[in-house]
Amino acid sequence: MGTDENDSSYELDWNKTICSTLTSSDVQEVKKLRKLVLLSLQLDESDKTAKKRFKKAVKQLEEEGTLSLSADGSIKMKEKKKRKSEKEKKSKKKKKKKRESGEEAHETSRIEESDGKGNSEEQADQEVVNETNNASRNSPCVGNPQGVTRLFLGNLPFSVDESSLSAFLPGEVTHIKWITDKETGKFYGSAFIEMDNSKSAAEAVAMAGSKLIGRPVKINFAPAREGDVWPPVKKVISGGGQAGGSGIKAMSPKPENCVKLFIGNLSYDIDDEGITKFFANVDAEVKAVRWLHHKDTGDFKGCGFVEFWKPEACEKGATLNGKNLLGRPIRIDWTD
Repeated sequence: MGTDENDSSYELDWNKTICSTLTSSDVQEVKKLRKLVLLSLQLDESDKTAKKRFKKAVKQLEEEGTLSLSADGSIKMKEKKKRKSEKEKKSKKKKKKKRESGEEAHETSRIEESDGKGNSEEQADQEVVNETNNASRNSPCVGNPQGVTRLFLGNLPFSVDESSLSAFLPGEVTHIKWITDKETGKFYGSAFIEMDNSKSAAEAVAMAGSKLIGRPVKINFAPAREGDVWPPVKKVISGGGQAGGSGIKAMSPKPENCVKLFIGNLSYDIDDEGITKFFANVDAEVKAVRWLHHKDTGDFKGCGFVEFWKPEACEKGATLNGKNLLGRPIRIDWTD
């Protein structure tokens, strides 16, 4: 049984992302909307399966009366939806003002009673500021409708450091996790970073392919998963693998006399020699390797296929599913 190289696109919430992008941007053309949606979902613009999913989701939203699509390709949210959103926003603002007024009155009364404990008022003000900042830093924006502030960087020069990276990227980098080998501490040329807000993160992703110290840098949104400890306690840390979670997926049924495996979630630094040595750790001799690239740009997709000489070697190679390879848990599955 083969592996669908675009199977992850079926798990995405297309309807929610499309509506969020429409309401948080000035886009009115369906083609521009599709480009922003695919960017936010970290999918390639030339991906035919993704385009079909986008078209299907738009059609469904149109049938539901959520949005309207004109013959000239213009698209917009229905007025009813907009009015509802405006009412909700006004309602939320009123509730927030009432809540803040109530907290202010309560705090003032408590301070007057304590006579002299001025620090309490300062702490209350600071808490309100912190809550407001946390909410605004992750707010949806153009190019980042989900408000993601955590990014993955790949193909970094080995001479990169905190200062050169901060100078290269827009906005402020608040946290950095350099991806290194757990045993040797060798830097793999990749990192996870936290940006100061969603707008800075969107601007950084838009710089994907720009050169830093002579190397075109890979930049993608990388929202933290449930259970991840992110951002880290320290501003700059190093370590192997992704921050939290194993990410291991169950393999599909094994075809009879299988000698080929699908390999995914690969580092952009991987090559033929690296993957051959990786499987050699379990005495699985590789016969051939085929990497997958985007048709239009030629960029590496981070996945491929490995063929072995014997079914026994293929079985040994499959035991490495989820193991760490260049800082990432490799995804392995059977394929014809």
